[in-house]
Amino acid sequence: MARRHSYRASAGGVAGATIAELVAGSIEVRATDVATPDAPALRVETVESNTLSGPITVPRRTSLGETGITAHPLALGGSTFGWTLGSDEAFAVLDRFAGTGGDLLDTADSYASGRSESIIGSWMASRRTRDRMRVMTKVGRHSDRRGLAPLDVRAAVDDSLRRLGTDRIDVLFLHGDDPTVPLEESLGAVGTLVAEGKVRSVGASDFPPERLIEARVLAANGLPRFELLTTRYNLMERRPFEGATELVAHAQGIGVLPYFALANGFLGGRVRRRSEMRHDARGARLARHLGRRGHRVLAAIDEIAFAHGVQPATIALAWLLAKPTVVAPVASATRPEQVEALLAAASVELHRSELVELDRVSS
Repeated sequence: MARRHSYRASAGGVAGATIAELVAGSIEVRATDVATPDAPALRVETVESNTLSGPITVPRRTSLGETGITAHPLALGGSTFGWTLGSDEAFAVLDRFAGTGGDLLDTADSYASGRSESIIGSWMASRRTRDRMRVMTKVGRHSDRRGLAPLDVRAAVDDSLRRLGTDRIDVLFLHGDDPTVPLEESLGAVGTLVAEGKVRSVGASDFPPERLIEARVLAANGLPRFELLTTRYNLMERRPFEGATELVAHAQGIGVLPYFALANGFLGGRVRRRSEMRHDARGARLARHLGRRGHRVLAAIDEIAFAHGVQPATIALAWLLAKPTVVAPVASATRPEQVEALLAAASVELHRSELVELDRVSS
């Protein structure tokens, strides 16, 4: 039997929720306004349990640029699926993500040579969650379909659809610029896929600002428009994005989904000394942040996290969500118990003084 649960959301965390888009048919949601001495109009959501994964909370929603797609403003990254996580471990993470209100999945045909897409596809089929999930994937870097030539783009999309076990991709990203192929040809191939219903909307991954400008000129002539951009951006790595790329994204109304939002896990605060690091590629990436600046950032995050009663990772993601161009950070989890800290960022509204402090220590 499913049980009923009541949840009190933060003042800004539920007001924009579209309940019908959040939950599947048998899940009932009721909302009432409850006044308290501290906050006079908080929402209390009563949600019937998800029989698969436990109670589903009703989170804040965001529009993904101008795609017409709404989702929870945290994308679960699938880069670890099929690589450091096997199917069982990935299923456990995905169950927790879906069971606590998440619905935006990010993967790529090159992640574990397509294994990530296959795991996500198998999970959606076994849990019957395809219609609840918003699926984003990328093409252009798979070893068998490298580059953005029209034939490769079409073949790569068909391969992704097969692995994902679906008939459409909600957001297709071109995975890195391909200067050997005219952008007009790549976008033309994508336009055909959109017309066929295989792709709903289009984004760019790690495109330089001048190519984003070129793409907008081409869109004025009838080719698909880049609605979203994925790029590396976090408190420890700000300069590559803040500047021309951010200005172009803002001017064009492109929604930004920062990946490596937790700086390879560093901003989660679990590793603070070199003696705590693993001696592998991931440890080497973390080591880049272990210095005076990194410790300043972690100290500020710790203080703010304590004030809000949340985990450090939540604050690092909330800082990103406060940026005007960011619609949803992309973060990965290796264990189910990590998921709540990621999703909680949507319910944390940082004070202006906290944002200023995070900007200061990370600059």
